[in-house]
Amino acid sequence: MKRLLNSVVSMVLCIVVVLFTWSADSALADSQQPSQGQKLAHAAEHKNMQLVGTNDLQARSTYQPAVHRYANGRYILFAGHHALGTNPVTGQQLPSFNPLTGKNEPNGTSIVDVTDPAHPVYLFHIPVGTPVTPPALPTNGGAQYDQRICDGSTLPVHNNKVYLLRSYSNSAHEIWDVTDPSHPVGVRTVAGGNPVIGNLSGTHKSWWECDSGIAYIVGRRSNDTANGWKPGNHMFIMYLGDPDHPLATDFLRDWALDGQQPGGAIPPNFNAVPSIHGPISTGPSAPVGTNSPNPIAGTGATLDRVYFAYGTSSNGVMQVADRSKLLPPPWGTGVRCGSAASTLDAPSCATADFTTPEIGRWVMNPINGSHTSYPIGKIAIPEFVENEEGTVRDFVVVVSEETSNQCTGARHLTYFVDVTEFTITATGATVSHPQNQANFQVPEASGEFCDRGGRFGPHSTQEEFGPPFYQKIVFVAYFNAGVRAVDVRDPFSPKEVGFYIPATTENTDYRCTNNSDPTTCKIAIQTNNLATDDRGFIYIADRADTGVHILQLTGPGLDPLIIKPTERPGVDGTRLSTPAAPLPSSSGSLLGSRPTPGSAAGRRYST
Repeated sequence: MKRLLNSVVSMVLCIVVVLFTWSADSALADSQQPSQGQKLAHAAEHKNMQLVGTNDLQARSTYQPAVHRYANGRYILFAGHHALGTNPVTGQQLPSFNPLTGKNEPNGTSIVDVTDPAHPVYLFHIPVGTPVTPPALPTNGGAQYDQRICDGSTLPVHNNKVYLLRSYSNSAHEIWDVTDPSHPVGVRTVAGGNPVIGNLSGTHKSWWECDSGIAYIVGRRSNDTANGWKPGNHMFIMYLGDPDHPLATDFLRDWALDGQQPGGAIPPNFNAVPSIHGPISTGPSAPVGTNSPNPIAGTGATLDRVYFAYGTSSNGVMQVADRSKLLPPPWGTGVRCGSAASTLDAPSCATADFTTPEIGRWVMNPINGSHTSYPIGKIAIPEFVENEEGTVRDFVVVVSEETSNQCTGARHLTYFVDVTEFTITATGATVSHPQNQANFQVPEASGEFCDRGGRFGPHSTQEEFGPPFYQKIVFVAYFNAGVRAVDVRDPFSPKEVGFYIPATTENTDYRCTNNSDPTTCKIAIQTNNLATDDRGFIYIADRADTGVHILQLTGPGLDPLIIKPTERPGVDGTRLSTPAAPLPSSSGSLLGSRPTPGSAAGRRYST
């Protein structure tokens, strides 16, 4: 009896201690406010995706990653960084120190060797502005946009160089020679006095066709307002087929949604003309002259199309244009107009054709916008197999960017828009009336994301074509909900098959609903953009200074999406036979250990 009594007393004491500790911890968590050196951490969360490697990118806020496979088999990641900001709690400038140079550097472009994804190696940082010796602080810089990389061997110039197209803050676009990624050399730069296009008051996300050399560059000249352009960026279409030898004739024309150009009328039911966020081109259906073949041909994408995303997060429009009618000869039947210096230079873009190339447009709700327009091409719809027509549909994934912290604005979604072009039997005319058929969203309650801090909602998708993921999985960068893997084999019914939310670190920055009130600030992952490579790795970049995370897809039920072992390319292009990765449990936690760095499992690639 005495033994039983002692056991009961001990149990009660344990319960009291546990309750007291839990109460104290809860009180601490409830009372905890952001302060320097005091951050609330979040562990990584995942399902059917696992971490392979990571790099902190010198704690720089990252907008866009891009991965390029070099001819020697190396895989190099280029990461464009936002302009340096300030910590909203301390008011101090965010980190800018580059240990490779010993300087504080304005944010620019990070170059990282990811050939071994388990051991990324930071090679170089190309700043936007002048580095300074600590403790001096640099200017803010910013090269978040573009990061488009082309081999000279595929460009019309047909040389052995590798080129990087990037933005220079909001004032210009540049080209760098990154043939040796550890020693970039300026080709057409602000510092050299010869940028691709300069004297701008805005830049954003551009596109470069590596076979034709055609570039669709986003920006706004400093004289565009005076020359009659309505607010916002528009397109500069240029020929960049020989980056080392620019010509005045390389500028082809301005392009925008009809109405933004000088003298244009605001479209019906709009109070302003939506401005461009960025384009994606599927390139030509046939090469011109001795140009290289279009690498997108044969992937299932509809060729000779350019998909323009306007509006970003509100007043959205997704426009489909006929590339052959947009570009002037010899690439198409369109018109030339303007120059890099002025839209009014003869022949003036004020009187140019801004309507004929348009095939169709999808107009969104006023509270949503078109940030990304990623064409996933023609897909046979399983449910329509018994129908005699319309069984294959052409889809574009349109993302409306979330821009508010902690759900203080409208909810934004990812849309699956049918842009199929139908031939009318009676007239023989081909018409397209884009229509949204489905959407994808992450349920807020699945992670109480509105309370985590930062933005909760989509931002972008990958933009790569071809294997292993094209027409199978679309990855959506979802800010504090990490990256989401969506099965799109039936775009009428997209389904999530995996996700990964990185852990916060000491580098992860605050996000506030009121930047002047530190008590509204929270530490939060902000997965901003992503890229994939042909080995099946996914690279996600964090807007809140947490770096880049390299992931791979794995899990039960994904057999049709996982490439066979004999089909996995190695670093040198050879085929590897590799074991399957550990499978996740029903809770999403992976069973088994993480792949050994540099092992075959770390090189596994999915489809």
